[in-house]
Amino acid sequence: MKRHIPNVITSLNLIAGSVGCFIVIRGDYKHAIYFVLLAAFFDFFDGLAARGLKVQSPVGKELDSLADLVSFGVLPAFYLVMAMDSTYPPSYFLKFFSLIVVVFSAIRLAKFNVDTRQSEQFIGLPTPANAIFITSLVLLPSNIFLDYWVLMIIALSTSLLLVSELPLIALKFKTYRWKSNELRFTLIITSIVLLGFLRLSAIPFIIPCYIILSIVGNFTKKNHV
Repeated sequence: MKRHIPNVITSLNLIAGSVGCFIVIRGDYKHAIYFVLLAAFFDFFDGLAARGLKVQSPVGKELDSLADLVSFGVLPAFYLVMAMDSTYPPSYFLKFFSLIVVVFSAIRLAKFNVDTRQSEQFIGLPTPANAIFITSLVLLPSNIFLDYWVLMIIALSTSLLLVSELPLIALKFKTYRWKSNELRFTLIITSIVLLGFLRLSAIPFIIPCYIILSIVGNFTKKNHV
């Protein structure tokens, strides 16, 4: 029985992403962020459950990737399509450019499954982080207007980040000492402070902070080598 628990949690991730896609298609793209966050919650705990119960399996790994592609690939891409459509692009087909997020998310997930370098850090932007960033754009202050050109740039730049060779922080702790975990703790503290002041509106700023801290960490590490 316990061997099915992680797959059930993964299925909840898939259901959350599927419902999110459905509401976006219906035109309610502004609430997509909540389904992405719910899917990310299940995505975190399915791996935790598999390791804790010691029931990791190849089937679970593949199911997790398929669920992630829907929740963190298709859903944010649909969000961008609808958001771009609401800005009245000059061409009806221009909005479908943002579907590249699906393609690059699939490549990112496939690479992650075979890349042995990502045990302590991520190589490239994780799909959950990318999906959270994209769907949280709706939380930006109303005076920040994102037209279709900006949304296209976001689709392209985040897609490239997904498959980049940029090492990024992973919140995987071997110990909880400050030394060797400075960037992880800094990211957590920064996120808490931003959430305290801005609440959910902080989310669009947390992901860029995550990328910047990772770049700073890589630069510092190179200077110490």
